[in-house]
Amino acid sequence: MADNQTSNEAGGIPAIPEIMAPAGSKASFLAALAARADAVYCGLKQFSARMAAENFTIPELARLSALAHERNTAIYVAINTLVKPDELDDAGRLLDQLNRYVSPDGLIIQDPAVLSLARQVGYRGGIHLSTIANVSFPAALDIVREMPEITRVVLPRELTVDEIKSMAEKCPANLSLEVFVHGALCYAVSGRCYWSSYLGGKSGLRGRCVQPCRRIYEQNGGRRRFFSCRDLWLDVLTKLLVAIPQVSALKIEGRKKGPHYVYYTTSAYRLIRDQPDDREAKKTAAEYLDYALGRKGTHFYFLPQRPFSPIDVEDHTGSGLLAGKIQGPNKKPYLEPRMALFNNDMLRIGYEDDPWHRIYRVKKNVPKKGNLYLNFQEKDRPRNGAPVFLIDRREGELDRGMGALEKRLNQLALPEAKNSRFRADRPQRAIKQFQPFEMTVYRELPEKVGDQQKSIGLWLSEETAPVKTAKDFYTWYWLPPVIWPDEEAAFSRLIDRVLVNRCRNFVLNAPWQIALFPDDPQLHLWAGPFCNIANDLAVEMLSFMGFSGVIVSPELGKTDYTKLPAKSPLPVGIVVTGNWPLCISRNISDAIDPETPFVSPKGEQAWIRRYGANCWIYPNWPINLTSVQDQLKRIGYRLFIHLKEPVPDAVRIKKRQGLWNWNIGLK
Repeated sequence: MADNQTSNEAGGIPAIPEIMAPAGSKASFLAALAARADAVYCGLKQFSARMAAENFTIPELARLSALAHERNTAIYVAINTLVKPDELDDAGRLLDQLNRYVSPDGLIIQDPAVLSLARQVGYRGGIHLSTIANVSFPAALDIVREMPEITRVVLPRELTVDEIKSMAEKCPANLSLEVFVHGALCYAVSGRCYWSSYLGGKSGLRGRCVQPCRRIYEQNGGRRRFFSCRDLWLDVLTKLLVAIPQVSALKIEGRKKGPHYVYYTTSAYRLIRDQPDDREAKKTAAEYLDYALGRKGTHFYFLPQRPFSPIDVEDHTGSGLLAGKIQGPNKKPYLEPRMALFNNDMLRIGYEDDPWHRIYRVKKNVPKKGNLYLNFQEKDRPRNGAPVFLIDRREGELDRGMGALEKRLNQLALPEAKNSRFRADRPQRAIKQFQPFEMTVYRELPEKVGDQQKSIGLWLSEETAPVKTAKDFYTWYWLPPVIWPDEEAAFSRLIDRVLVNRCRNFVLNAPWQIALFPDDPQLHLWAGPFCNIANDLAVEMLSFMGFSGVIVSPELGKTDYTKLPAKSPLPVGIVVTGNWPLCISRNISDAIDPETPFVSPKGEQAWIRRYGANCWIYPNWPINLTSVQDQLKRIGYRLFIHLKEPVPDAVRIKKRQGLWNWNIGLK
C-alpha cells in the first residue's frame, strides 16, 4: 500500500482507493512503478486471462515483486482462467512457487478450484474474485463472505454508480470492492462470452480470445462494427467512487498495453483521485489520458441518468492515436505523420481486426508532416489509404524513470525457483448416484409435452413462475446467467412464488445465486452450465456451498469430459443439444436489428434476442453431442440437457456436427 494511504481499522480497507495499474511485460511493470501506482496486477505464462500479453516467469516476477515492495507497492497476480481436470497439479505447483518465491499481496481468481489449491499450498495473502466470476448483485456478497480467504470482489464493468453503491451498502466488513475506471470494454459480460471458443476453441475464459466482436458484420446490406466497443473512461467521474468507503481499488485495464499507456493512465488517475477539485490537476489528467494512446472513451452506463452506448458503428475502435494514412505508389509507400514521431515509436498499420495489419517500429525521428518511408516486401505492402496508429512510445521523462528502476532491479538477485512437487488433494467420486435422465429446457411451457419426458426445464420469468403442470415435481426452474442489482428483488419474489407452489428443483447459472434461496435440505440446486465448471475441485467447492449437482462447462473437449466424472463429488450433467449463445451482453447498438440475422466475414449467421435486461447472441448452428451421448453415460454423466430456443423465421439453421470443442479440445 502506498505511503499516502492508511487503512480503516475495521476491515483493513484503504482510506482512499488504491490506483491499480496493469503490467503485461517488464517494461510496463517499471512504467507502473515510475508513475507511483499503489498496486500492480500481472499474470504468469500460464493460467492468465490475458495470454496474449508477454507475462512473467516466477523468477522474473519474484525480482519485480521485491522491487515493488521496496516502494511500498502491492502486487496482485492473476490466476484467473478456467482450469481443466488434468491441469490441477500444474496450477497447484504454480501457486506453490508463487507462495514461496513471490509472496504476492493478492491472487485474482475466477475458478473455485484455485481457491482450494491456494488453501492446499498454504497461501496466506488475499484472494480477489475476478470480474469473470460474475458477482453481479448485492445478495451475492453474503455468499462470498462465507469464504474467509476472499478479501475483494472485482465488480462488472456494466454497473452504474448507483448499482455500485447498492453493492457497497451490502458489502460485509471482511470484503472490499474493486472497480474498473479505464481501459478496454468487452461487448459481452465478463465470464459470459463463448464467441471465440465457439468459432474455434480459443476461449476467452482461458485468456485466448481472438476478439470476434471487433470484426465487421453485415446486416440488411450494411457492413459495420456492430459490437466493437470504445474504451471505458471514467476520468473525473472517478471522484464519485473515491467517496464510497467500500471501494478499495480503482482498476486500469490494459495488460496487453505498452509502458507509455500504463505510465500516463496511472499518472492521470492519481491526479484525479488525489486532487479531484483542482482545476489544473483535472486539466493535466485529461491531457495525460488523451496522450495515453488508447481507444476513444465512454463512461458507458456509469451515470444512470445519462447512459452512453460504447458502440459507435460509424467510427473505428482501434487503439492508438491516428498518425495518418499510407500514401504514395505501392512500390514506395510513405506516411506524412500528423504529429512528430520519435525513434523507437511503435506504429500499427491497419485496424486490429484486419488480417494484414502489422506493427512497425520507427527507426529515426520524423517531424510533423515529414515523410516516413516504409520498407516492406512486395507481398507485405499495406494498401494505399490504410490508417496508421501510434500505439507506444518512450519520452525522456518516462525513459529516465524506468532506467533508474531497471538499474535498481538489476541489483536484486534473480532467484532460482526450484520445481514444486505439489500434488493436488482431489475429492472422492460421489457415492450416491442415480439413473441417467434428460431435461428439455424451454422459454415457455410448450402446449404438448411428450410422455417420455420426465423432466422439464423453464427459464424463470414472470410468465413461467409458477406453471401448472401435472408433474410439478419434475419441473426445474433455470435462473439467468446474469442477475443485475435492480433485478435481485424481482427474482427473489419469483423464487418465493415458485417455492410456495412446492417446486424444489432449480438450476443456478452463477454460484452466488444460491444467496436467493432458503437453507432447505429438500431443495435440489444444481450449478448450471454458465457457472463454467471444468474440474472436480471446483465441483467440490460447490458441494461445500450446498449444491446437489453440477452441469459442466459446455466448452470442454473429449479428454476433459472423460476425466471429470471419475473424481466428481457431485453428480454431473452436460448440455447435449440446443442453441448455445455466443455471448450475453447488457447493451445493444441501435444500428442492429434484433431477431434479424447478421453475417460474419466468413459467412456465419447469428441473431440477437433480448431477455429481460440482457441481450443473447445465438449462432445458426446448435450444439449436438447426441452421437457421443451413450459414451457420456458410460463415463458417468447423469443429466443430459436439451436447450430449446425459438429461432426467428429469417434465420437458416445450418447442418453442422455441433460438437463444439469435443474433437479439437479447449485451448
